[in-house]
Amino acid sequence: MRHTLAVLVENNPGVLARVAGLFRRRGFNIESLTVGETEDPAVSRMTIVVEGDDRVLEQVTKQLRKLIEVLKVQDITKEEHVDRELVLVKVNAEPARRAEIIQIVEIFRAHIVDIGRKTLIVEVTGDEGKVRALVNALEPFGIRELVRTGKVAMLRGTKDIATNSKEAE
Repeated sequence: MRHTLAVLVENNPGVLARVAGLFRRRGFNIESLTVGETEDPAVSRMTIVVEGDDRVLEQVTKQLRKLIEVLKVQDITKEEHVDRELVLVKVNAEPARRAEIIQIVEIFRAHIVDIGRKTLIVEVTGDEGKVRALVNALEPFGIRELVRTGKVAMLRGTKDIATNSKEAE
């Protein structure tokens, strides 16, 4: 099973390396990792997607909490949350087939962000299902290159990982 962890850490040099090292030493694979500053410049938020059963999740969570710079770890997999990923896809686009590609892009509410002589670069933001569906729709044209950011996720409603209130737990 895939687990999505929201992890608050001190915004210090080397924290990302220590977290990645923890996963490497334990033999856990990080499927997706995004990190960035929060509304508090002293705190960064990591969204980590890891594959494994409940035992793996428990080990990962315990090990993360042992790191001094880690402020909070929360598994939001089963919580109501919003998640997104940004993907850029460079697709073969001969002039005769561009209209067809543009139609597909519009259906997915994606954007064409670059036009080359024989290629288009398409930008899409969405959940994993939307991204996968667009990539599948573009595959028949020939995907030249694909890059993705990894998942970012946030709890819905008034719940907040940054607080220690009962509502956030």
